Amino acid sequence: MKKTKMLKKNYEFRKILSKGKYFSGRNIEAFIKENNKNYNFLGLAISVKTAKAVKRNHIKRLIRENYKILEPEIKNGKSIVFLWKKGVDVRNATFENVKNDMNFIFDKADIKNKGI
Repeated sequence: MKKTKMLKKNYEFRKILSKGKYFSGRNIEAFIKENNKNYNFLGLAISVKTAKAVKRNHIKRLIRENYKILEPEIKNGKSIVFLWKKGVDVRNATFENVKNDMNFIFDKADIKNKGI
């Protein structure tokens, strides 16, 4: 199992959000950038305007769990920031919806390993 490090600092998020490539699914958006390291970075940014804390944390848990499942298929050396889309109802935050969005985004970004 790969070890993915979490982004924590504001400047790390800003760098990926400004210089990374943008990909969008139905419910989530992703910014992906090369990091020239042998491991991936993951960042989650769910706006306060989206919902109250309980629902925001639920969305973050769903994204983290789906990422953990898809992690072996992803190439090393990527920094990824996931955002919940503005204007999307938080009732769409189901495990399957997030999984489908992440698969769509990873296929579109072409960061999945071909051999798996």
